Parts: sequence; C-alpha cells; structure tokens
Amino acid sequence: MDMKTTGSPEGCPMGFDGEVRSLLGRTNRDWWPDQLQLNILTQGGASPDPMGPDFDYAKAFNELDYQALKEDLKALMTDSQPWWPADYGHYGPFFIRMAWHAAGTYRTGDGRGGASSGQQRFAPLNSWPDNGNLDKARRLLWPIKKKYGEHISWADLFVLTGNVAIESMGGPVFGFGGGRKDVYEPENDVYWGSEEQWVNEGVPTRINPDEGKAMENPLAAIQMGLIYVNPEGPGGNPHDPEGMARDMKETFLRMAMNDEETVALTAGGHAFGKCHGAAPSDSFGQAPEGESLHRMGFGWLTDPEEIGQGHITTSGIEGAWTPNPTQWGGDYFRLLFKYEYELVQSPAGASQWTPINPDEADMAPDARDPGKKVPTIMTTADMALKRDPDYRKISERFRDDQAALDDAFARAWFKLTHRDMGPKVRYLGPEVPEEDLIWQDPVPAGKQASDGDVSAFKSKILDSGLSVAELVKAAWASASTYRKSDHRGGANGARVRLAPQKDWKVNDPEELARVLAKIDELRGSLSMADAIVIAGSAAVEKAATDAGFEVSVPVTTGRGDATEEQTDAESFEPLEPFADGFRNYLQTKASVKTEDMLVDRASLLGLSIPEMTVLVGGMRALGAVSTHAEHGNRIGVLTDRPGQLTNDFFVNLLHMGTVWDVVDESGDEEFVGKCRLKGEEKWRATRTDLVFGSNSQLRAVAEVYAEDGHERKFVDDFIAAWTKVMNAGRFDLAA
Repeated sequence: MDMKTTGSPEGCPMGFDGEVRSLLGRTNRDWWPDQLQLNILTQGGASPDPMGPDFDYAKAFNELDYQALKEDLKALMTDSQPWWPADYGHYGPFFIRMAWHAAGTYRTGDGRGGASSGQQRFAPLNSWPDNGNLDKARRLLWPIKKKYGEHISWADLFVLTGNVAIESMGGPVFGFGGGRKDVYEPENDVYWGSEEQWVNEGVPTRINPDEGKAMENPLAAIQMGLIYVNPEGPGGNPHDPEGMARDMKETFLRMAMNDEETVALTAGGHAFGKCHGAAPSDSFGQAPEGESLHRMGFGWLTDPEEIGQGHITTSGIEGAWTPNPTQWGGDYFRLLFKYEYELVQSPAGASQWTPINPDEADMAPDARDPGKKVPTIMTTADMALKRDPDYRKISERFRDDQAALDDAFARAWFKLTHRDMGPKVRYLGPEVPEEDLIWQDPVPAGKQASDGDVSAFKSKILDSGLSVAELVKAAWASASTYRKSDHRGGANGARVRLAPQKDWKVNDPEELARVLAKIDELRGSLSMADAIVIAGSAAVEKAATDAGFEVSVPVTTGRGDATEEQTDAESFEPLEPFADGFRNYLQTKASVKTEDMLVDRASLLGLSIPEMTVLVGGMRALGAVSTHAEHGNRIGVLTDRPGQLTNDFFVNLLHMGTVWDVVDESGDEEFVGKCRLKGEEKWRATRTDLVFGSNSQLRAVAEVYAEDGHERKFVDDFIAAWTKVMNAGRFDLAA
C-alpha cells in the first residue's frame, strides 16, 4: 500500500503574497480556485443532503442483505477491469489502502478526520498526494454501491470493503460495525494545516528538534497531504533512522495508536500489495479536483496502454514487500530480518531499500506478469521497525509468534477503522464484536429514574447551600466535553469525577470536588451522571424563577457511571479545553484568536450560531465562569444580578452608554467598559464577550436577545440549547 504520492494538483494558486491566517488554514478554494462553488445554495441552513432530514440510515442498513453484499465484494476482488487492471489479478491490497486512508485521517487532538462520513470522496482528501489513484478504487466500487443504494453508505462501504479484502487474502479480521452516515459536502471545519505546498513540493516536515519545532495541534500527519509519515524518511531523507522512528511514533500516537499497534498495522498492511513508482510524477496528470472537466473526476492519469502495463506512480516507491503480495502470512518480518538492505532509487526517483542478494524464492512476482520475478522492497519507514530498539523488540516477537501478529493486527485494524465512531452502541450489523474495548469508552447501562426521585433530589440539591453558578458549572464541565467529531465525551459515564477531567484547570478542581461530593451525598439511587445533570438543570430552573419566569428544564435520565477501569485516562487528555469561551476560560494567550476557539468548540458540540450565542449570554448571567481564567473570576458577568437567568449580558454589552477599551497589560484579551458620560468603570470583559457586539453576524443575533419583549424568548432558547448539550452523546437511548 502506497503511503505517499507524487502526483499532485497545481502548485500554490494564491494570487497574493503573505501568510494564510485562519483557524482552518487553506481552503479548497485556495488549492483549486477554479472549483465550482456551491456554497451559495446552502446559505440560510439549506441542506445539501439529497436523502432529506427524515432518512433513517440505521433502519436502511438493518434491511441490508449483508451476506449478499459481502459475496459481491469478494467477487469484485478478482474481477480485474481493463481500464484499471488489478495488481496480481487481485484488488484486495488496493481496497485495503482505500479503507486505511479513509480511516487514517483521524486524529485525537480534536477528533476530526476518520472514515465516519465518507470524506474521501471530497476535496481536499480526494486530491491529497497520499490518496493518489484511490479515485479508481471508488469507481470500481460504484456498481456495488449503485446496487445496494441507501442500504450501505459510502463511508461504511469503504471500511467493509477493506475487511472483505483482508478476509479474501486469508488475513485476520476482528469484526465490523456499520452506522457511518454519508455527508454530501466537504467538512470545511477541519484544519489540515497552513502550508502552501504539498508534501512533494518541498514543504518541510512538521517536526524539527534542531529548530525546537514540534507538531502543531491538532495535526497528526507529518507533512501536508500525507496520512501519516513520509515513507522515504523525514522530509524525504532516508539517512535519518532516529527521525523516521520519531515521526512514526508521534503521528501514530496522535492517531490513537501505541507502538505495538503501530508495528502490527505497518507489518500487516504491508503483507499485501505493492508500491507504485514506475515513472517520474511529471508524466502524470493532475489530481482529480484540478483535472479537466471531461476527465469526470479521474486524476493522476496517463496513457491507457501504460496503465495496462502497470506503469503507474503513486508514492514513487516501486515494488512489493513480500513474495506473496495477495496472501496473509509472516513473510514481511521474515524478509525484514533475514536480509541486509541497500538504498536504491526507484524508476520515479524515490528512495527505497532492497535486500542484498535475495534468494529467488524470496523475490516477488511482477504485478502484470506472474512468470517474472522482481526484488522485494522496504521503505525507510519499514526499516524503522528493525532499526528502532522499541519497534525491533515488538517486531521480533511478531516474527516469532504468528498468532500474536494475527491478533494484534486484527485488533489494530478494527481500532483504526472504528476509532472515530464513538460508543459501541452506535455500531450496526451482524459482525459487531461482543468484547468491550477500552478505547470505545464503555459505560455501564443506566436506569431510568422516577419523577419522584428526580423531584426529591432537585429539592435537596437546591437546599444544599451550593450556588446556582457552582451547580451549572459542574453540569457544564460534565456534558460539554462531548465532540460530535468522534462522539467522545459528554455527561454519560460521569467521567468528570475521574482523572484526568477532575483535575482540569478549566473545571476549577477544588470547587468541582466539593460540588460533586455534595451531589454524591444527596443523589440516593440516581447515577452520578444523571445527578450532575439534574443538579445543573435544577439550578437553571431556579435562576429562571428568580428572574420571574416559571419554567421546567427537561431532563432525560438513564445515564450510567463509568469506572476507572473502563476509562483510559491518557486518551481523554486531548479533550481538555485550552479555551472554553462558554465559561470565559483561556489558559494562556494563543496564536489563534479566542473567539475562533469559541466557534470551534461550539462546532464540536454541534451548536448553531443562535445556540452558541444564547448559551454564552446565559452562562454569563448565571455567573458560570471559570475562576482559573487568565482574566480572573466574574469577568464577562455583565449583570448586577448574577445567578438569575436574564438577558442582561446582551442588554449591557450593547448599551450605547458604555465605551470599551483594552486593558493594556492583557495584550488585547481583556477590556474595560466605562460610562461614556462619567468615565467610571462599569464592566470587565474578554474578546469572547465583545465579539458578540463587534462581529456583525453575531451582533445581529445578540440584538434579538437584547430586545425588549424577548426576555422570555431568551430563557426558552437558553433552556433548549442547554438541554441539547446535556443530552449530547446520549446514544445509549437508542440501544
């Protein structure tokens, strides 16, 4: 399987000099300025989804003839097509690479990427150098997708096809869970980096210890346009074995893989197929998104006669890893340790390694002529499994214990292709493994609480001496960890009481511990997960009542409590917020604007602009701001009656009698609001507060909530948005 491609779209298409300054980095419009723009048709919330809002993919999937689909996929593996012939007469390795690259974009930093929505069909991923020629894999699958229609999404089909490919070549598979629903537009909220060139165009590696350069979060790939690492070596340098191992460990770790999983995946994936580097990349066409209209979405094209002969370039490296490229076994490690390897250049000019004086039995068949023998190869990344002491120890164990490799690869492949799906309750189909895996963040089943128990607890907690702000902050700390990107976090499981979340600075740990202790003392038969949410919702009800509005905050019970044994604390560390604009928390000043980080967090919570706006205003009115913010306690609480659910934040923020100025020592992070006439200080606020008066679109929404007569609308909208956050990730309700 190729890991890097040299065929690329055009170079930097920017029409101006200067750095791209955006949280999202370069956009598709930057890379491909001639791309047809469709966003005008999705303005005003119009959905591009042709299936409509009532389509139930889970229901459609459960009606799928699953075994018939698998049989059709198995037949496809050896149904070689003349327009893109199968290497060795078997498409299995090609489809494994397709599935791997669909899933391998996942990163733990923000949970984005991965296979869950079929993004490989869209730019920029469909035209990344590392995804070269996978456009052909998707076209090979089209007749099967057409046949089974709505019953199998592209996203599920990519992963299932990879599984069937492994099975068809005798490899081990741990299981498959469906349930990935397609989207019909690029996910433009994913930050892929700020570089202006692809990996093959001289863009530097993202790690350079000599310059004190670490990889930027939340990125995981080592260079722009790669899934993982440059297989030729750091920055293409094959003579840096320490750097190669360093890059592999860092990138795989950021994709939720430990060293053993990294070795198993690398060796297992490279048991199949070959790399392609038959000719220099400048002899091939553009990537799909930059190709001519009549190419119909195909890219990296060359003469059909050349394709028929296997003269294809993807990574630029040329050759197979083993003498049996369509059969699972232990040849990869056997050859890696049997021979010494020498550095050579592929026909495309890429650096690769070949065994010195290999036995004829250890040579590979030619991809088009099985009667011809060619040397096997290793990449610089493969050589790291032998050169690095940590990797070597694992590799030698797998070399000597095939059963251990079988199990490790099957489990690592399952994790790779399912890591971004969230809790196992979301999995569909007959091949979902029974075993609970810790990376699935298992939570014991909860139970529904009676209305009487809920009501009694509300009374007790409101009489406990805890403030509205304290209860609201604890509930928010528990629920707001949810990420729609990989469906991790949320209130279910009550992991806010466990490491590492209980110690996060944003959660005001001492205060949180005191609040949770009191909730635990009073909760009775309620789960802690339910009790935390109920306590916060009771506080919101009280705050609304104190403001003159009789309301009921809906609470759905049934959450379970996770244990420490069910919690991989290290894997939850990336969920810690560097900034949380809802609680006016900023750990330290960053290169990214705090208001950008607020919007990013709102996106991960699945909030709309009005929902984000009303939640910020409500949290300020309730006094639910972090005491560990750089700016101190109560900043942004623009009301004389904190703890009441009022629209005072918006009224006072937009009041024309107030003029704002920067607090000099804050570096434009803290502001003072003074009376326009008398000059005395009235308020303190942050960028996250003032953006609702400064940004024209946010101001338009804020004005609605500040208007006379909209006090009740503000309360109702806050409760609706609050309830949405409290219930985020409640997939257990669908079990």
